[in-house]
Amino acid sequence: MKSLNLPKIDIEGILDDFRYINPNDPGAWPTIPKVVILLGFFVFVLVAGWWFVWSDQLADLDRQQQDEQTLKQQFIDKKRQAVNLDLYTQQLAEIDRSFGALLKQLPNRSEIEALLIEVNQAGLGRGLQFELFRPGSEAIKDFYAELPVAVKINGSYHDIGAFAADIAKLPRIVTLNNISILPLKDAGTLSLDATIKTFRYLDEEEIARQKKPRPGAKK
Repeated sequence: MKSLNLPKIDIEGILDDFRYINPNDPGAWPTIPKVVILLGFFVFVLVAGWWFVWSDQLADLDRQQQDEQTLKQQFIDKKRQAVNLDLYTQQLAEIDRSFGALLKQLPNRSEIEALLIEVNQAGLGRGLQFELFRPGSEAIKDFYAELPVAVKINGSYHDIGAFAADIAKLPRIVTLNNISILPLKDAGTLSLDATIKTFRYLDEEEIARQKKPRPGAKK
């Protein structure tokens, strides 16, 4: 096999080229020092440009790309909402109708007495005996008031069950709460202890009074 004759590199000559260059006359420098210094200057410019200019620009570009993704997602969400706007409007109208129907089931202040009479008549109509029928104090809520009525009623199991069904069928909202049923000495007779709750909606004056800040309340 023939050996390859590689050109010999004169390391000492190259060092002499660097050692004896005249800094005041770059045009007379040997080729290798010129190339090395130009490469060094080029690397220096790249590093300086990265440190002082490009790094901030790249960071700003990254932030803008993230903002772009956020804006794209917002656009998609808003487009989806716009497409479903008719459906949302229809659902809102349905909720308003349902709320209005429920609100009509709440008596106003003038009707609450008539409602209590209806509850009492429902029990008497089933042959029940009222030992107690005592309205309590109203509990004021956001837009309605809750009126509890403590009752104690005696009668047969069938009649008490029919009375509970009659209460549920009333056009106004009336509920039976805290129910306790105990047998009496008379055969087949039970005693019902319960709290009947009915509700009424507040008038405009009462609602306005509810919205006023209470004395001493923190803002």
